[in-house]
Amino acid sequence: MTSKVPLYIFVALLIGVGAALSIFRHESYGVPWTPGETRQVWDIEARVQFDAEGKPVKASLAVPDTQTGFTKISENSSSAGYGVAYASNEQGRRAEWSIRQATGPQTIYYKAQFLVDPQANVTPIPPMDEIIAPTFDGPTEAAVVALSERASKRSADDITFTRELIKQLNDGDSQNAALILNGMSRVQAIDKMLAYNKIPSKIAGVIELEDGRRRQTIQQMNQVWDGKQWQLFNPRTADQAISPNILVWDESNISLLDLMGGQNSQVHFSMLAQEISPQQATRDKVEADALLNLSIHSLPLEEQAMFKTIMLIPIGALIVVFLRVIIGLKTSGTFMPVLIAVAFVQTQLLTGIVGFLLIVGTGLVIRSYLSRLNLLLVARISAVIITVIMIISVFTVVAFKIGLTEGLSITFFPMIILSWTIERMSILWEEEGPKEVVLQGGGSLMTSVLVYLAMTNEYVQHLTFNFIGLQLIVLACILLLGTYTGYRLTELRRFKPLVDGE
Repeated sequence: MTSKVPLYIFVALLIGVGAALSIFRHESYGVPWTPGETRQVWDIEARVQFDAEGKPVKASLAVPDTQTGFTKISENSSSAGYGVAYASNEQGRRAEWSIRQATGPQTIYYKAQFLVDPQANVTPIPPMDEIIAPTFDGPTEAAVVALSERASKRSADDITFTRELIKQLNDGDSQNAALILNGMSRVQAIDKMLAYNKIPSKIAGVIELEDGRRRQTIQQMNQVWDGKQWQLFNPRTADQAISPNILVWDESNISLLDLMGGQNSQVHFSMLAQEISPQQATRDKVEADALLNLSIHSLPLEEQAMFKTIMLIPIGALIVVFLRVIIGLKTSGTFMPVLIAVAFVQTQLLTGIVGFLLIVGTGLVIRSYLSRLNLLLVARISAVIITVIMIISVFTVVAFKIGLTEGLSITFFPMIILSWTIERMSILWEEEGPKEVVLQGGGSLMTSVLVYLAMTNEYVQHLTFNFIGLQLIVLACILLLGTYTGYRLTELRRFKPLVDGE
């Protein structure tokens, strides 16, 4: 009989190393054990992509600085072969990259780290240039005058005037507003109308901070000078109480990106929230440490956001192993419930359960017909996969047509896994009967719900992403569960008569 001592030693080693790494991360970097204990830091990455034309390239990107509510604690860029410099002027700060010659697709990364700081206040730069009133054609100017006069009567200063002007411009029944917006966007129309009324204003590029958000584009809003500072307005809602998750990225009022020697330029933003101590954030210790640079935190933010979900999968695997080995719960497939739970995270629980039942139920009906055709296994599985894709497409279109926008997220379901699930349940129905299908299908769905609840728990998300050593502890627990050979809890009922007989 093989000794289990080496396994137990290996498990103890995994637990020790995992605990040591987690404690080291907590003590050295100040990362809390629970979310919300410390200050919030945002890692924001701008990805600049363009096609170089085989000649000298110069790219200039507007970059943010410390502002009200946010303190910039670090910035860096990644651009192989490019020289980089940071310049400041009265319009704001810009990062400039240059290279003697470049050809083909190019990608430049700029990354900034901001500490959420309610005490952060900067001295605003007042408007210096003389306001030049724009010119409009006859009908448009008449509409501008009409809206301006109405807003002036309902306002007391430049700020309230702007608010009233935006309200009128967003009035869907106003012919004057429709005429003005016919040739320009809302933000441009508001800026020109404010300049027409000699009110200092400018267009600012902002991004909305959302944890795990990828490929976000910059939004344009209006800034109005109230005599002391710049006030930010949303051109679509007239809401001056801007969300605290709005970060002003570009105050240049000129352009987000200037490019020479390239074409087809795009700028996308990815962002991730981190919970670290303010002391660690201000000293930029996290970015400077060599050990952290070898972790997933050194990856681009878009990939980090992806890993934030991947790191939850071992927790789901642990739950599945526990339910099957200790509880004795039957599931269709070993880790199919984990993948279904990942889909639930994208679709939300209720929508995911309904979608799962509709797809599997419809798939079983179609699969029962395919079984009468006596097809080979490979052809049958391929037919089921195509059928699942068609079912998902039909359900998505129907959900959209009847106004159930939540149904659009049903496309996140793993199609291959669903196809195999339908195939396995169909064979099980033929061999064991409908009772066994209900047991395994219900067990799979129950397991997926439990895994979903664990994956969406903020404490679990925080620990798995910030403490990589916990993955070793999870692995050790799975190995220990794999050595269990006793009775499962659901099997105890079978032997209850023997116990009573004693």
